[in-house]
Amino acid sequence: MFAEYIQAALKHAKYEVLEDDTYMATVDGLRGVEECRDDLIGAIEGWVALGLRLGHTIPVIDGYGINVSLDPVPVVG
Repeated sequence: MFAEYIQAALKHAKYEVLEDDTYMATVDGLRGVEECRDDLIGAIEGWVALGLRLGHTIPVIDGYGINVSLDPVPVVG
């Protein structure tokens, strides 16, 4: 589920070369994600993990979403 979400997010990534020959990548809808291409996967993973920890809604991208329930789940053992 995470891999598909990240791949969908990467399809929406926009890349820009800055004046000092560094790169910036952004993904619309993922506020705060501004990293270079090589770090974009890690940035999206961190953004999703923090968002889930804080109880934020993770936006659906290309039909892929991440939903987490805070309700206890019974474990059969």
